[in-house]
Amino acid sequence: MTAGWDDAVRGWSGAEQTVLFDASSVVLTRGVCRWAGVPLDEGTGEAEHLARDLVAMVDGFATAGPRHWRARRARSRQEARFAQLVEDVRSGSVAAPDASMLAAVCEHREADGAPLDPHTAAVELLNVIRPTVAVCWFIVHAAHALHLQPNQRERLRGGDTACTAAFVHEVRRFYPFAPFLGGLAVRDLSWQGVSVPADGMVLLDVFGQNHDEKLWGEPYVFRPERFLEHAVERDELIPQGGGEPRTGHRCPGEGLTIGLLEALALRVAGLQYDLPDQDLRISLRRIPARVRSGFVVRDIRMPSTSSRPA
Repeated sequence: MTAGWDDAVRGWSGAEQTVLFDASSVVLTRGVCRWAGVPLDEGTGEAEHLARDLVAMVDGFATAGPRHWRARRARSRQEARFAQLVEDVRSGSVAAPDASMLAAVCEHREADGAPLDPHTAAVELLNVIRPTVAVCWFIVHAAHALHLQPNQRERLRGGDTACTAAFVHEVRRFYPFAPFLGGLAVRDLSWQGVSVPADGMVLLDVFGQNHDEKLWGEPYVFRPERFLEHAVERDELIPQGGGEPRTGHRCPGEGLTIGLLEALALRVAGLQYDLPDQDLRISLRRIPARVRSGFVVRDIRMPSTSSRPA
């Protein structure tokens, strides 16, 4: 993924301007498809088309109206495309790389020995690829934080892994993505004296907890140092849900998100660019929240070899 980012930056440096949100979504799409073994026809702009659809799917999260219907159309389009890819692999007209995600879903057998139907296999592929591309939201949030606090840029350039991890955790804590997560109780239960009937809706207040003064102190101040001063417990920081991924309501891709952000935040910090006038506000009324302008940059300069992160 980092090599793909570095290759992309060379192209951005020659562009009049680059919208970081859109550009990073394409980098992530290419990277995760390469890892998953999903072929992309660069001659037809397939990476850009797929990236737009994947972003649309995420952007339709917990919303109604045009964005919801755009997400549904994008999902249907890509499920059909991926289902055809599965059929092509099984027929032998397309080769799936050994040990790839594509090979795994094509070769999987159910308990009765039957293969996954092409549609289900396509959904499983998208369930890995789509959340990876959603990291573009956090990349732009990281760039936003570096713009507002340039001192953080110098800290990241210093290469201290603990400071990098702290910065990434603070981006995930401070910046909104999903304000809450919901689920249905599978049985009658009681939690801290509150009774919840089976099929009752339970909401996890993600934004509220990540900005709870009792937990964080000055929660509306972006201060990565808090993660160097205090080891955070599992269910304190919950930008991607709470509990254990296997048994709770926590994203199983959280570790991947952190790893990608640590690598790519370093590269954002290493870039030199101009920031034209634009709308950098982030509305809490929008789900998922994002920088309104997409974070437009101009005159990108490649970092020197000596300052580029490994």
